[in-house]
Amino acid sequence: MATVTSKSETAWRTLLSRPVYANKWISVREDLVALPDGRTTVYGVVSCGHCVGLLPFVDPDTVLLVRQYRYVAGRPTWEMPTGGVHAGETLEQAAQRELAEETGYRARHLVHVSTYHTSKSVVDETAHLFLADGLDNTETTPDETEFIDVRAFPFDTVLQMVLDGDIVDSMTIVGVLLAARRRENSRG
Repeated sequence: MATVTSKSETAWRTLLSRPVYANKWISVREDLVALPDGRTTVYGVVSCGHCVGLLPFVDPDTVLLVRQYRYVAGRPTWEMPTGGVHAGETLEQAAQRELAEETGYRARHLVHVSTYHTSKSVVDETAHLFLADGLDNTETTPDETEFIDVRAFPFDTVLQMVLDGDIVDSMTIVGVLLAARRRENSRG
């Protein structure tokens, strides 16, 4: 019996890759790619690698969120602590660093709940989400471009903020919905 390969399973091949722009957070490249039907096209890719996000629980019913101005969104947003993974860091080390930088806490427990692509069409960013608890105070060392407010919220309030569209950060939305499902499953 012959194996049938669908058009969606055939990989595109990179023929040529040209760097266009880079700074310390992102790089942009333009690729010439061969399509499954033999044609070629130019494809732009924004590269920013891996990032982490974590929803820190102060207690079983209370979480910390950070509020900061997001330039591209043009407004401040409530979100969970997030940030890039530095070279040589494990995902857990990156999560702990971001938690300390943005909230002044360190977590005794981290639980990985998801890995997903934040924008699979033009950005290569892979997000790794954690739930955190057992928070201990530590030194706060925010990045030089971060001006952050930290606030504790009842988890149910944060879930309602997601459902009402008041929280617009995709990592936070995914993290809160996954946490809500886990809480629902643990209660039977």
